[in-house]
Amino acid sequence: MKRSRFREEQIIGILREHEAGAKAADLVRKHGISEATFYAWKSKFSGMSVSDAQRLRSLEDENAKLKRLLADAMLDNAGLKDLLGKKVVTPADRRRAVAHLREALGVSERRACKIVGADRKSMRYRLCRPDDAALRARLHELASERRRFGYRRLFVLLRRDGEPSGKNRIYRLYREEGLTVRKRRARRRAVGTRAPLLVEAKANARWSLDFVHDQLACGRRFRILNIVDDVTRECLAAIADTSISGRRVARELSALIAWRGKPGVIVSDHGTEFTSNAILAWVQDQKVDWHYIAPGKPMQNGFVESFNGRMRDELLNESLFFGLGHARETISSWVDDYNHHRPHSSIGYQTPAAYAAGLGVNDIVPTAAALAAAG
Repeated sequence: MKRSRFREEQIIGILREHEAGAKAADLVRKHGISEATFYAWKSKFSGMSVSDAQRLRSLEDENAKLKRLLADAMLDNAGLKDLLGKKVVTPADRRRAVAHLREALGVSERRACKIVGADRKSMRYRLCRPDDAALRARLHELASERRRFGYRRLFVLLRRDGEPSGKNRIYRLYREEGLTVRKRRARRRAVGTRAPLLVEAKANARWSLDFVHDQLACGRRFRILNIVDDVTRECLAAIADTSISGRRVARELSALIAWRGKPGVIVSDHGTEFTSNAILAWVQDQKVDWHYIAPGKPMQNGFVESFNGRMRDELLNESLFFGLGHARETISSWVDDYNHHRPHSSIGYQTPAAYAAGLGVNDIVPTAAALAAAG
């Protein structure tokens, strides 16, 4: 609004001249104003003193200030409503939010930063990171080959290829590319007090046995007998068939001992195949110590249970088997990759074969997954 050339005191003085008998036409010509302006002054300031006019002026200024504050608050409120449902957490998110408010509401950068709660200096930041296109492409390639691997194992594979980047950088790229692996089930947390067993740190100190079930594409079910070395974490055998009896288990163990050597102890549950007369006779004949875990305590056989989980997650849930021969071939290839290429977290991300090659003979180490029956 254009400010008047006359102050309130001057306007009231002109009106008093009119009240004293001066004609309106003479006053208009004398002060260089129009008749409309004169009569507008008269309707507004007639009968007022100078103090009343000053008070009216201050009220008008205060009212204008309140209107501006209300308009600003309504604009801020509209901006916040426009950002509902949008994450404004990272600096990049704040920059996008400020750009959106400036485009949608036409506000200044200062006001948009105030609404979002961002520092204006961060709006002018320009990314200085090097081009990660090749590394991102390699990360995508590895994640496609190993769909159930997290960033730690992918980091180990990248290091094998000679990538010098640190784990934090790989994790950032892993998150930005949306490669996070979704867990299929909640983790079971053990309760109670458990004491770790002492196992001699050498190959064949202890073997664990267990079965895994799956089905072919035609719907026919089959079983897999997994035999794991608890110390080296190697999968010694993964025998797949539609039916595996106690005699078959004894025959496979004999063949395994022929080239691998006799184990110090074998651990299994109370399955009918492991408690059959054929197994009891085989144990007596081979003079092997066979330990049965307590009923309802699968974590006492934790090594092979962990291996079964990895096989289920990385192989069985990801593959479609068209026949028993196809299943055996696929399982054999996966076991070879598990032993010689897949990094294992519990042995410092080495492969089981490399860890077995570097083990001493007389070392004794406590195991963390095989637990005492008293627990």
